[in-house]
Parts: sequence; structure tokens; C-alpha cells
Amino acid sequence: MSRSAPHTPGTFLSLEGVDGSGKSTQARLLVEALRAEGHEVVAAREPGGSPVAERIRTILLDPSAGPITWATEVLLYLASRAEHVGTVIRPALERGAVVVCDRFLDSTLAYQGYGREPENGSVVEAVSAIRRANHLGTLGLGPERTYLIDLEAGVGLTRARAGGRPPDRLEGEGTGFLERVRTGFLELARQEPDRFLVLDGDQTIEVISRRIHEDASALLRRKGMR
Repeated sequence: MSRSAPHTPGTFLSLEGVDGSGKSTQARLLVEALRAEGHEVVAAREPGGSPVAERIRTILLDPSAGPITWATEVLLYLASRAEHVGTVIRPALERGAVVVCDRFLDSTLAYQGYGREPENGSVVEAVSAIRRANHLGTLGLGPERTYLIDLEAGVGLTRARAGGRPPDRLEGEGTGFLERVRTGFLELARQEPDRFLVLDGDQTIEVISRRIHEDASALLRRKGMR
């Protein structure tokens, strides 16, 4: 299982959830709250987060790109992450910053591992292959704490489309796909209960934000980051 490298003085936090769960809003609020406490906070997102990685993001989320083979899709996500980790995340952690990342490896596992119906092999084999390939680009670097905002896929899609933004390539896969993704997230949380904090996405923004901030602040205090 990935963890923040023990030799880095910083702290790596991630937020996960299906589309429309509110995780991006919660990531922004957490960044603002921790900065107000005096922490150096790097706001990151995936796919993307650096110039090269943002170019890859455009390909991955563009509906006009059409179908992409499973292996190509996975490797594009992992290439984006390798660049993001090498140029943004690892340097920030090494100088003692807090990194708040909107999606990380768990999203790749949930969407491409659990969400996609494997053409060959099983979900377990797909997840295992993703983990092995991910290690090449990250050397095992991962979040110490992951906030999973759990929400029914149909509710999330309704929220995502309420703003009038056209669906990206993955949102266009539909509710069935995103329900498998949700199941994947919950299974990952079950496997690593010490890393994940699962929050009910039906709660108000304020309630979820307060719970995440309290937990993150407690983690930073335990590490002596005040």
C-alpha cells in the first residue's frame, strides 16, 4: 500500500469520490483552512497538476477523444502522475509543505480497476497491475490520509450536470460505471481503514468541511506541524 515516504517532512492528504461528490469543493476549503493556520499548502489535482500532466489530462477527459483502450488509459493516468509527483508533490513534501491532492492513485484503482469491466482477467488482476505500474512512477509515494466523500453515483451525476458543464469523457460513461467506481472506492477504504476517513456526501458542505479540517489539523499536530 502506498504511503507518504517516511523521509519527507511534509504531509500528503488526498480527497476522493465519484463525480459530483463535492470533493473538489472540499479540497479547496481544506487548503484555505490550513493556509489560514499558517501552513504552507500546495493544492494539487489529478490528472494534471503540472504543465505536462495538464496536457495529458486534456486527452483523458476530452469526450471527442472517443474510446481509449484500457492499457492506454491506465498508462496515460500513470504518466500524468509520475510527472506530477516528480515535479510538484515530492519537492513540496521534501521542503515540509502540506500537499492537498484532488484525486490520486485511489481514483485510478476505482475508475480503471473496479469501474472498467476487464476485457481479460479479473478486477483483482487489473487492480494489481495498476499498483505495480504506479510504483514505477511514484516509488510508492502516496497519501497519509485520504478523505473519501461517499455518494450515490446518480446523485453525483445530477449535481455535476446542474452547473451546465457538459460531461467529460468519464462522466459520460453513465451511472452503472460510476456505481462500480463507488463500490471500488468503498472496497479500498475497507482494505485500509487507518488511511481512509469515509464521509457521507449527503451531509452539508459545512459539516463535511468541518470534519475534514478537524481530522487534518489533528494529524498535523501529531506530526508536530503547527
